[in-house]
Amino acid sequence: MTWQPDGVDFFIIQGLANLGEKKMIVFVFLLLGYIIILGGNSMIIFATTDPKLTSPMYFFLYNLSLVDMVYTTTTIPNMLSSFLSDVTTISVPGCFTQMFVFIQFAVTGRAILTVMAYDRYMAICNPLRYSAVMTRPVQLLLVGGAWVFGALCTLPASVLAWQRPYCGPNVIRHAWCDPSSLRRLVCGNTSVDNIVSITFALVALLTTGVLILTSYILIGVSISRMGVAQRLKAFTTCTAHLTVVSISYTAASFVYISYRVRMIVSVLYSALTPFLNPMIYSLKNKELKDSIRRTLSRNTPVASLTERFTCSALGLETNCHC
Repeated sequence: MTWQPDGVDFFIIQGLANLGEKKMIVFVFLLLGYIIILGGNSMIIFATTDPKLTSPMYFFLYNLSLVDMVYTTTTIPNMLSSFLSDVTTISVPGCFTQMFVFIQFAVTGRAILTVMAYDRYMAICNPLRYSAVMTRPVQLLLVGGAWVFGALCTLPASVLAWQRPYCGPNVIRHAWCDPSSLRRLVCGNTSVDNIVSITFALVALLTTGVLILTSYILIGVSISRMGVAQRLKAFTTCTAHLTVVSISYTAASFVYISYRVRMIVSVLYSALTPFLNPMIYSLKNKELKDSIRRTLSRNTPVASLTERFTCSALGLETNCHC
């Protein structure tokens, strides 16, 4: 069993080196996007710790924002540094760590969206049992299960990739240590790696996708039996989550459909949902918006540039202390 790659001490991340003069434009947009991602999700995290927000949905949203922050931090800072240097390198252990963490948090994020879909199902279809079922131990169990699911779906392909010999070349033709790009550098047959990677990718996507779809089919059946006022309230409850799920899975499909522009689409996809999640949830939830305002009002009188920018992006510019 080979635990150290042979012949390669580091990898070179090619990234978006072929952009030429447009490189700095992309750098600025990516940097601003990353600031909004960190600022917006930080606001969500602090706001959901408000004692007035007792619903399990806010606990799940807290975990989703945490996942989004780590998920983007795994790749975006390296991408930003690549725009400022001629050659971007990453150590072998660093490369495999980045690959594992990135994929795990991507899968964990979808698993948490699945948990949130179940939460919406219980709230709408079984409102009388909701408080009794969605206790804090159950919430912790569901979130813990999402994290374990993410690790289990990521570990097999990552272990196989780590065991393979890498004799050179060592240039990864992607913006980060992407599994498929890394397999091109293996000195040997990667058929098993491809099968394992595709199998667990399908398990991750189909399991979460089917469970979310099933939850919303049951919610739709339940809503069809309600009165007009109840339907409107139930629909409002699901709008933000359904919007996030639709964007997440639509963006993921383009990563695989658009093969020729796969890297650019992957970069946009990796930042898209973490960028939009805080906006969608804050704009569509009055309780959360009020909590964000209270959180900001408890901070320093003069907000930082990040707070100003993210506050404006979240649509809180009129009443928040930015």
